[in-house]
Order: sequence, then structure tokens, then C-alpha cells
Amino acid sequence: MKFTLLGSGTPAPSLRRQSSGYAVEIGDDLLVFDHGPGSHHRFLEAGFRARDVTHTFLTHYHYDHIADFPRLALTRWDHGPAHGAPLKVFGPDPLNQVMDAFFGERGAYAMDIESRCTSEASLGVYKTRGGMGARPAPAFERRQVTAGDVVEGDGWTVRIGPARHVGGPLNSVSYRIETAAGSILYAGDSGGVFQPLIDFAAGADVLILMNHFLSGREPTDEYRRASGSHLDNAEIARNAGVGMLVLTHLQPDLDTVGVRERMLGEMKEVFDGPIIVGEDLMTIPLKVPELGAAD
Repeated sequence: MKFTLLGSGTPAPSLRRQSSGYAVEIGDDLLVFDHGPGSHHRFLEAGFRARDVTHTFLTHYHYDHIADFPRLALTRWDHGPAHGAPLKVFGPDPLNQVMDAFFGERGAYAMDIESRCTSEASLGVYKTRGGMGARPAPAFERRQVTAGDVVEGDGWTVRIGPARHVGGPLNSVSYRIETAAGSILYAGDSGGVFQPLIDFAAGADVLILMNHFLSGREPTDEYRRASGSHLDNAEIARNAGVGMLVLTHLQPDLDTVGVRERMLGEMKEVFDGPIIVGEDLMTIPLKVPELGAAD
């Protein structure tokens, strides 16, 4: 299992950190978890191709987690094989509403899809790629999921778990990816010290958490309950007994000189395992390698 962090940022504009997106390579499968603005550019920089994506898992529907998803889906269809397999898409309620809003008969991309399926110019390109007869629209296998559901793949399992974000139709789920090599839990957007998430993450090799701001700087108590902060994340990692904590969804001020060092120092007082500050295009190991002698 190879886990690549595509976007480690937030909705805040940043040239350094694009919005949430992750890619997981397992055997012949390429799984994408969330695909916020800018993450598809990182996806290309990492050497991935949309045509190779087999499964997409969405944690929730804030724009910083889904804005590039239509680009991924349409590129996979328009620049992939003429008769490619449907893209398997998983996400919490209201996934069907979101998919229809993007790709349905009255969706945002309905006219684009219709044009590419009917115009002679587009059909000429379709035929050069081996297409025959009427061009089919993008095909999806969609499944709404909730905590407790399980998705099985070839040599992998994704378990769907809880998260605590803003509630209503934009609450988040978490995903635990399990293989023979180990387990990685991506918690989506979750805030506070949330016991159901701690239980779900118990014993994971890697825990990837939203680290939006420094604890104690929240504008309201509810903000902290909905958005991950550094001391809460350290407590979650400690109580869950995970092997490694990876911080993502980082506001720009957390990259300020001195702030990052203070943040990590305070977290290490709570959780004594490895803590990685995520960066775009970083590959996350299941375990931190042992260091050898210096050359």
C-alpha cells in the first residue's frame, strides 16, 4: 500500500498547500480519497492518470474536498479508454444528490457531456480512441455509505467510521484502509476529542487528522468541536494507541517559523509517537524507518 498526500491545505488560498486530496495504490487499484481544488494538479504531478482510478471515496461535500472531483471523473471518461469501467464512487448521504447535481440530466456538466456525446468533432476523437457507435455518458457505480459499512477490494478493505464536523448534510465520515501490510485511517474533517473516532482508530498504523488550527485559538467552543486542533489531535492519537500521527488540513499560519516548532513540542508532551507534518506530494510510510549511521 502506497499512500500519497496530494493536498494538505484548507479553503484558505495557498500556493504551497492545495486542498484535501489523497491517493492510495494497492495492487491494480488506485483509490482516491477526496479531491479538493488543486489536488488534481498535484495528482498529475505525482504521475497518476485519471484513467487508472478505480475507486473514489468522499468524506463530505465542502468545496475544499470535492471541487476537483468533477475534473477527475470527466477526465477519466473523456481521456480514458472508449469503453472504460464505471468509476466506483462512495460517500455519505446525500451522495446521490451531489452526483446528480454534477452529472445528471440537469446537472452542472450535462451540456458538456451531451456535446461530447453528440458533436461530430468530439465523436471523431472518440472514434480514434476505439469508440464505436453512440458514445456513452460517464458511468458510475455509486454507493451511499455510513459508519459501520465496509467496502471490499482485491487485497484491501475500507471500513467506514464516524467523524464530527459541522453536522447536517455536510457532516463527515472517516475511512480506515486495511491491508495485509497494515492500516491507515483518514479521519476526513473531524474536531475535538471525539470518542467514537478514537474507538474506530484504535491500533491503526497511521492516523491522518485534520489539524486546522492551534488549540486555544478557536473563536467558539463549537468551532473546536467541528475542526481538528493540535492538542486534541495529540490526545486522540495517544488514546487510540496509533503508530504514527500525520497532520493535514493545515492553515497557512501553522507554517510560520516558530509556530510549527511550538505546535510539535506541545503535541509531543501528549503523544510520544512519530508526528509528521504533511506536505503536498508526500508519501506516507506505514512505519517510520530506522535511521542508520550518517555518511
